[in-house]
Amino acid sequence: MATVSQAASRAPLRYSNVAVTLHWTIVVLLLTQVWLGFTFADMPRGPARMEYFTWHKTVGATILLLTLVRLGYRLANPAPPYPPEMPHWRRTAAVWSHRLLYTLLIVLPLTGLIAVSGHSSGWFTPLVGNIPLPVVPGINEATGEISGDVHVFLVWSTIALLVIHIGAALYEQFGTKTGVAYRMPPFRARDGERAVIAQGSAAEIDATRL
Repeated sequence: MATVSQAASRAPLRYSNVAVTLHWTIVVLLLTQVWLGFTFADMPRGPARMEYFTWHKTVGATILLLTLVRLGYRLANPAPPYPPEMPHWRRTAAVWSHRLLYTLLIVLPLTGLIAVSGHSSGWFTPLVGNIPLPVVPGINEATGEISGDVHVFLVWSTIALLVIHIGAALYEQFGTKTGVAYRMPPFRARDGERAVIAQGSAAEIDATRL
């Protein structure tokens, strides 16, 4: 039976369907979150603004939860190896951009929660459907304001990193013959060759088909 390492020498390798689903779900939620944040920030105080803010908190909590799930899955199921012909500097840039994104997707919702906690009079803040989200105890208003400022800074940092990440993905797909965008479907290998799953429980099964 062929192993993933043997498969790597014969076919491009991609992330598992679980990782792909988590990736694109978080992408959609993150873009929605950016839109929600900029929308309610410019609205006058009132019920409409509060409704957008409640959705903002809900989507943020969901992103945090899914990011932790994805990180746990990634730690338990290492990513497919990069092809040996990929330059070292591009591997390093890819690895660190992913690490920064994971960090931001965790820290960003937490700073938002701390900011909310500084203005909360109870133990919980409501999400959509009145789902109670516990606040961080012991946060005063001044600390909440500082965390809010950090939150805004991290929002712009995340947007900048997303632009870089998208640009890098497009470069890997269209700008270089040794691109590795195929690792994350629906991107495909430049020569049209089918990429095989090299992560998770499906990896060895898929490798036997080569």
